Amino acid sequence: MDIVVCVKQVPDTNEVKIDPEEGTLIREGVPSIINPEDKNGIEEALKLKEEFGGTVTVLSMGPPQAEKALKEALAMGADEAILLSDKAFAGSDTLATSYILSCAIEQLDDFDMIFCGRQAIDGDTAQVGSQIAENLGIPQVTYVEDVKVEDNTVEVKRRLEDGYSVLETSLPVLLTVLGEVNEPRYPSIKGIVDAHSGETEVKKWGANKLGDVDQSKFGLSGSPTQVHDTFVPTHEKKAEILSGTPEEKAHKLIDKLKEEKVVSK
Repeated sequence: MDIVVCVKQVPDTNEVKIDPEEGTLIREGVPSIINPEDKNGIEEALKLKEEFGGTVTVLSMGPPQAEKALKEALAMGADEAILLSDKAFAGSDTLATSYILSCAIEQLDDFDMIFCGRQAIDGDTAQVGSQIAENLGIPQVTYVEDVKVEDNTVEVKRRLEDGYSVLETSLPVLLTVLGEVNEPRYPSIKGIVDAHSGETEVKKWGANKLGDVDQSKFGLSGSPTQVHDTFVPTHEKKAEILSGTPEEKAHKLIDKLKEEKVVSK
């Protein structure tokens, strides 16, 4: 089974700051990590490889420093890592990003499954995985929290707001996974050494590696999305804990709701 995992290097959201004038993320000096649910995708791919054999290829689009995230994926056990990095890709929104990733996947020899995290913690759009599947013309299942493969059939448990559904589909398929699907492994000592000693190298692909594709769909020219503003949410109201007996707390709560004009009587 040959599996592709799409990952993104993102700023650690615990350290994120916003430029007040530009309204953009300040990335300089902020530590970067593999997007958490993308790491769950890597783990799920490695588990399937251990069960059925095959290969795991990890793919990422980003600046040269994103190589660090791919080396971590190699240290976890991925067989191959490819970094898509080119000035032509700069400024890509989710539509352009998914097109570029799709073009890269089509350059691979073959694949049975594609894993993506449900969404990235820096953008929270949850769009790229679904758009890749549409570009490739393959089935997709989102919000996956369990995966079972038998022959050419994949059974997945998909989370819903009020429960879950169990779906079956055939290969090839793209799945976007939740953090609950597994617990990502730590890289082994040997994996870390191999990934950083040159034993397994990160391949670099520019736009010229994607074949005969429409480069007008790359970067800013291929990005219809316009960000109006970016800001850090504020928390102006504080919670209040009511004391007393259940009856006293109920009366206090009603009085508070009347003060806020949530209820009238």
